[in-house]
Amino acid sequence: MPSKPAAALLPLVALLFGAAFWGVSWFPLRVLEARGLVGLWSTLIIYGTALVIGLAVLALRRERPRWSLWIPWLLISSGWCNVAFILAVIEGNVVRVLLLFYLSPLWTVALGWLLLKETPSPVARLTLAVAMIGAVVMLWDESTGAPWPRTGADWMAITSGMAFALNNVIVRRLQDVPVWSKTTLAWAGVVLLAAAWIALDGTALPQTGSGVIGAAIALGAFGMAAMTLAVVYGMTHMPAHRAAVVLLFELVVGAASAQWLTDEIVKPQEWAGGALILLAGWFAARAQMRSAH
Repeated sequence: MPSKPAAALLPLVALLFGAAFWGVSWFPLRVLEARGLVGLWSTLIIYGTALVIGLAVLALRRERPRWSLWIPWLLISSGWCNVAFILAVIEGNVVRVLLLFYLSPLWTVALGWLLLKETPSPVARLTLAVAMIGAVVMLWDESTGAPWPRTGADWMAITSGMAFALNNVIVRRLQDVPVWSKTTLAWAGVVLLAAAWIALDGTALPQTGSGVIGAAIALGAFGMAAMTLAVVYGMTHMPAHRAAVVLLFELVVGAASAQWLTDEIVKPQEWAGGALILLAGWFAARAQMRSAH
């Protein structure tokens, strides 16, 4: 058995890996889009591949997910979180989308308080206030004189973060459900939502080659499957509010990759608001470190 320090480190490493993957995931998604595989179809293929792997593992383990009233909410929150995020990073400014998505610690702490009885400390409440101010700065629209999302990508990023927060809390709530079961259910939620969206929206079949389809399948098998399992494992073995802070590492990876690989411009107002959101995450991380000692 691993030592206590090693066991405590594994969830952290898992979450950092998941955050790094998500931070650069926008790039292959945009490449697939440019090659004719639009966001909804790439989502369906990527997560469909991961779902097949998950079901195969469950069959080998002879494991059946235990029913809980929280499982439908896990399907819904996982589905919306991932579909909305993928559409947002394809359509919107990468850094802005990531910053708006990572308002999720706000929603995670609030939901953890309501659903898990994880009462936030005074420091945690202060970090929430700082993050909220950052959101107001980022979203402030001079034409309307109010903080309000400007594009569909903004709405997708914010609501994806809300769904991610709900997903964090539900994963913690389902402590008696094995990690593989929760992971497979999460993939199933994404596949169901993407398929329903395609059917209702009438999205046409992708006009692209087998190589692009194969690349999407590979991304699902070797990227998404490993990343999702790592994040679910980390969130299962770490308090919800701490997990949300660790996953802020995605912002660092995403901002660096976007500055390197695109010519997108981030306005000073967005950097200022994002800095406050990151500052809030840093305060929360320090509070967690102090409480652990």
